[in-house]
Amino acid sequence: MTNTTVNRSCETRVDRTARDRLVPGILAWILAVSGVRAAADASQVEAVPVGAVWFATDFEGADLERGWQGELHWAADRSGGRCLAVRREETAGAGTTVVSRDLPVEPARGCLIRATAWVRAEGVTARPRPWNGIKFMLAVETPRGRLWPQAEVPVGSFDWRRVSFTTRIPSDATAVRLVLGLEEVAGRAWFDDLSLVVAAPRRRPPDGRPERPFRGHDLLRLRGVMVSPDIDPEGLRVLGEEWGANLVRWQLVRHATPGTRPPLETYDAWLETELRKLDAALPWCARYGLYVVVDLHSPPGGRAIAGGYVAANDGLFADPRAQAKLVEVWERIARRYRGVPTIWGFDLVNEPVEEYVAEGCADWPGLAERVGRAIHAVDPGRTLIVEPADWGGPSGFVDWVPLSLDRVVYSVHMYEPHRFTHQGVYGEDPPVPYPGEIQGERWDRARLERALQPVRQFQQTYGMHIYAGEFSAIRWAPEGSAHRYLRDVVGIFESWGWDWSYHAFREWHGWSVEHGEDRADTRPAAQPTERQRLLQEWFGRNQKPRW
Repeated sequence: MTNTTVNRSCETRVDRTARDRLVPGILAWILAVSGVRAAADASQVEAVPVGAVWFATDFEGADLERGWQGELHWAADRSGGRCLAVRREETAGAGTTVVSRDLPVEPARGCLIRATAWVRAEGVTARPRPWNGIKFMLAVETPRGRLWPQAEVPVGSFDWRRVSFTTRIPSDATAVRLVLGLEEVAGRAWFDDLSLVVAAPRRRPPDGRPERPFRGHDLLRLRGVMVSPDIDPEGLRVLGEEWGANLVRWQLVRHATPGTRPPLETYDAWLETELRKLDAALPWCARYGLYVVVDLHSPPGGRAIAGGYVAANDGLFADPRAQAKLVEVWERIARRYRGVPTIWGFDLVNEPVEEYVAEGCADWPGLAERVGRAIHAVDPGRTLIVEPADWGGPSGFVDWVPLSLDRVVYSVHMYEPHRFTHQGVYGEDPPVPYPGEIQGERWDRARLERALQPVRQFQQTYGMHIYAGEFSAIRWAPEGSAHRYLRDVVGIFESWGWDWSYHAFREWHGWSVEHGEDRADTRPAAQPTERQRLLQEWFGRNQKPRW
């Protein structure tokens, strides 16, 4: 992120229509995995073939109503057959009209699922909130809460069109329900030819376990900050000499109007401008004892999000050209900085988001392996830093297994609970203190540890090193709450042996530890804040690299 970050009983039968479309052997596969529980050891789970059909229907057949819940209405489809029709009159007032059915969760656990459907609409009213409207959605139950992956479907009137989304079903999912209909809108919608297929199977971890975690450095700990690419030499001197940091995470970040996707044709020129800034900074970082993480904050194909920067979403997983460009970009960066000792590692993509993985495109693990192999072909000794999908957050480690690559450090970004860390970023919010009750749940150090437990379990299960590449709390959190949150989070990182970099130093004032709690005062504080002193106390324990 830069200044913001923008998210019953299971039926074991397969309906007759879906059964007819199953790939060879898929019925045997469903029977084989129907007794599998949420897998703690991915090596014990059978691989699922790409293209395996989890569920499909064209709403034809004698038993088509079986398994559905809600009021079913039928209409003629595109070819004269039958489709599902959902209607809600404006006179009915605000509300929701949907039909749904439970899906067998076991076959899909740990898999990336591609969901597609044909949808038509007539007179669908404006949605009151972005997530309302025509629903082609899954409701996924997990011990950590409910997930709502869904297709982006326009409102208004439109003829038949194909809509899609992809989502990874967590390995600890306990139930999944397919939902079709209208939420908080009026109008008519028709659905046909639904298909949920495996786009990427469960991943197996590599055989064996390292004798010791690969760290990519020989210091006791790396402790530092993320910096603006416009930081000047004096800022680096303060950070390295006065504060004692030994690490900076350097973002290659591209700004654009939210919702837009800059063309691939302009990427190289933008990248060259940013790399020249890094070129100029590297000698200063070496002088002041600062290792550098090169963070590709804005990869090719991404769309700008609410924070105003181009994120790792959209075309990165929907356009094969963008994926090829990502490989090319990292080959270029690897050649440019081959063997440079000041660089600790290459952070392949900041906060990847698998919103939709198109046919012909790799999912994030597959793409990361492709990029990593390309880098090591140029610079075999380079450390690779990889974040899981789901914005690099702790939940992304639930189903994450190590890549089939050497010299990898795994990174997490910690902004949980988001309601606390980002309060007031998007507008005026009631103040939320820490520790305390946040959205009906008490958050304290123990709760933060539970939030980070998927990362800890990954670390312990596979013997991997962890780097907390981003974490923060907005400076105007009430009554010293940001300081208490940072104290607890850093304490956890230290107790578990993680390297870390705070977000951010001399970037946006909202995250700055050099600014006080008064939101209206954008000047640096006259005296060091508690948050600044906290970082400096930890930096005071640092060793400096020897190049």
